[in-house]
Amino acid sequence: MIGFQPYETFQRLAETGGIDRIDTLLKASCDAFSKRKEPDPSEIEQFEVLAARLFQIASPSIRKQAAVILKQSENLTSILEGLIIKNIGENLSDYLLSTQNISEQSLKILIEKKDIDINATIAQRNDLTRPIITSLFQTNSRKVYRSLSANISIKPEGPYLNALTRSAQMDIQVARSLAMREDFDKALLAPVFFDLFEADRIKIIEAFSARKTPNAPIKKTIEQISVVNEELTQALMKLFSNNRRPEVANLLLQITGLDETRCAQIAHDVSGAALFVILRGFGCTAYDGLKVLIHATSIEGDRSKVLAAFAKLFQDVSANSMMYMMSAWRNETNLLDLAKPEFVRFTTAKRDNNIAQTLKQDSVAKQDNAIHQAIKALERIGARKAS
Repeated sequence: MIGFQPYETFQRLAETGGIDRIDTLLKASCDAFSKRKEPDPSEIEQFEVLAARLFQIASPSIRKQAAVILKQSENLTSILEGLIIKNIGENLSDYLLSTQNISEQSLKILIEKKDIDINATIAQRNDLTRPIITSLFQTNSRKVYRSLSANISIKPEGPYLNALTRSAQMDIQVARSLAMREDFDKALLAPVFFDLFEADRIKIIEAFSARKTPNAPIKKTIEQISVVNEELTQALMKLFSNNRRPEVANLLLQITGLDETRCAQIAHDVSGAALFVILRGFGCTAYDGLKVLIHATSIEGDRSKVLAAFAKLFQDVSANSMMYMMSAWRNETNLLDLAKPEFVRFTTAKRDNNIAQTLKQDSVAKQDNAIHQAIKALERIGARKAS
């Protein structure tokens, strides 16, 4: 190797030169190897033997320095990776994140040590093999799952989807990370709906658009109550307009079968998403539902945009699907059923351009009509906000 002495020479110097000489030799040899572009297999093998010997007898501080130098090499083998991992000390996390290629064997050895912080760091890498990902999912740690849920290179499917969904129900940080991902079915976050931000709640509702859902256990309860939509919306409008939210909570308790805490959350939620689920679940249309939301919500900014968004949701989301979400709030459903083919969210297939254009125009017309009705309702009731 150019600029690199034979192993025997280094060995003699190490044996006769003392610890200072050993430290110097270790740093110099690691520096020489890290700068070597294309070493021969024999040179790599020779350096492995030398490095193993010098790392073993050098002083602790020099081992760390040498490991930092060596990690810059583009020709690391699993043996050299092992030396770096063993000696780099507090710089290990940085090494695991910054190094482009680390062998599966080295990562496996680290994971088996069950160091939660290190495993959480490994879970952030974007080049993990399936065996490594599986090993990480088997780690019983919220910190590791937080890294896994935020790692977009890990596709949420199969057993990984099941594990992430269960973890989201136990850890709100995992749930919020999944809510930000484009490749995760937000409907699976229904049980943690009330712990998420309003924008994420809307995403959950939108995930039920144009989608079939399993039969909702709460549907029988709603049918037995036989609530008339007009009477329900009138009662809610009156209570919200007078800011009698405790009475709203009591009314919801009587008609939904949800627990008191959940009903109180819905009654005092001034953003509107939770109340939308109830209204649509009981079959309310955009015209009647928006009148209630106008009284119940306290919205900053452009109110018309928010109303338009809810109007579209009233059109696109079925009453059955919102009943299903209410059942999820009551822990009566297995949300993973939504991953079955028959319940996967509908995606528009390719079709004749003229037909597609006609359908699009019809959809826009319906939406505009719903928004127009909402605005008229807003004018009639004075647009009073609930405090």
